[in-house]
This record gives sequence, structure tokens and C-alpha cells, in this order.
Amino acid sequence: MDKKINLAIFASGSGSNAENIAKYFAKHPNIQVNEILSNKLDAFVHERAKKLAIPSFTFSKEEFRDSSFLKRLEGIDYIILAGFLWLIPDYLVRAFSNRIINIHPALLPKFGGKGMYGSQVHKAVIESYEAESGITIHLVNEEYDKGEVLFQAKCKVEPKDTPDSLAQKIHALEYEHFPRVIGEYIKAHN
Repeated sequence: MDKKINLAIFASGSGSNAENIAKYFAKHPNIQVNEILSNKLDAFVHERAKKLAIPSFTFSKEEFRDSSFLKRLEGIDYIILAGFLWLIPDYLVRAFSNRIINIHPALLPKFGGKGMYGSQVHKAVIESYEAESGITIHLVNEEYDKGEVLFQAKCKVEPKDTPDSLAQKIHALEYEHFPRVIGEYIKAHN
């Protein structure tokens, strides 16, 4: 892999995964995070981007649904979804076919789909008396959480777990695996 690979990270919230990914690739010879985009002006991910000296931008639902949004992504090779909650429009899925990578805080196909994010997922896992949960890193297609699975990692769900304590276990798995899996996938496809 000789050419530079440029990443855009989409995030809707605090941005801890976005920061972790940016730091992971900061000294990489070929892969770099060029920009961080959010659908929320007040998302803390913008503060993290500023500290990392990575440009960050906010966009509206109207802008996102219009295919002219592709201009904003000129020069971007891969899109990484790190806690981004909107469904990716078809035009974007087509333009970045097999080049949009998402992470989900459960073992898909269980506990996926619209509305299944963050503490809602962890609450549903606990209420279903699951013995384990984990993360799923997958490609994005036109449906929520239905793209090809690239990697899963598991953790035990203890009887005493709460959505918060389970979230801590899930975050540890995300931080450990997400940047590495992104890098391995990109290396294998370039």
C-alpha cells in the first residue's frame, strides 16, 4: 500500500471512538484522518477534533440527503462511522461501496436496527438475559446494521451488570479493536 488513504469519521456524540481512531492513525505512513463530520453542532466530538487539529464540520439532514454532499467528501477514500446515528443515504452507500465501516455495540444480528444504539442496546441485552454481548464491526449497506460483518469481539454479561457497566466493557472492546480492524481492512483492499 503506497498511496495515502484519507478517512472521514462521522460521529453524533462525544467522539471517544473518533479520537481513538485519529490517534491510532496519527503516525501511520499511509492512512490518515482528514476530517470529522457530525450531524450535531454541539457534539463533543468537535472539541476532540479541535484538540487533535483535525477539521470538523456539522451538516443538516437536508444537506446529508442531497447527493451534492459528495463534494464535501472529495479526496476521501473511506468513511468511518463512530457513533453516527443516521441511516446512510443510498447515493453515499453506492459512491463508497464497501468503503463505509461502522461499529455496533452488540453482537449482530441481535440487537441491531433503527433505534438500537448506546444504552438502549445494553438495556435490551440485559433484559433479554443474554450471557454475552460485544461489538460488531461491519460494512454499511442501505439497511441499519445489515452489512457484511468484518469482526466481532465478545464479553460476558454478568447478572449484576447495568447498562452503564456493560457499556464500559463494550467501550473497552471498541477502543481495543476498532482502529486495528479498520487498518487491516484498508490494507487488504488497497
